[in-house]
Amino acid sequence: MSSLALYESMSTVSAAMIDAARANDWDRLVTLEREMAALRDEIMRAAGASQEPLGAAEAARKAELIAAMLENDVEIRQHVDPWLASVRKLLSGAARDRAVRTAYGAFGP
Repeated sequence: MSSLALYESMSTVSAAMIDAARANDWDRLVTLEREMAALRDEIMRAAGASQEPLGAAEAARKAELIAAMLENDVEIRQHVDPWLASVRKLLSGAARDRAVRTAYGAFGP
């Protein structure tokens, strides 16, 4: 697969990640994130191999795809960051509760 085709695939996955984030479908988002990482790794391997340089139109398309993915990332983070903050708060509360119970013993039944 050409590097431009890989960037096209990454763009498609990035758009699907937005849909998953909007729907709070965290399992799907994690799956898509893994797909994105695999595509990124494939691009990195391809970059190490000798390739013909991209033409002007292909280079412009690649830049356009990267810019769109960066914009998608901003929106994904707008959905993910509040969720992560609530998870961190929940986990820190549970850890604090466990520490208190360990330090003072569990009261009650």
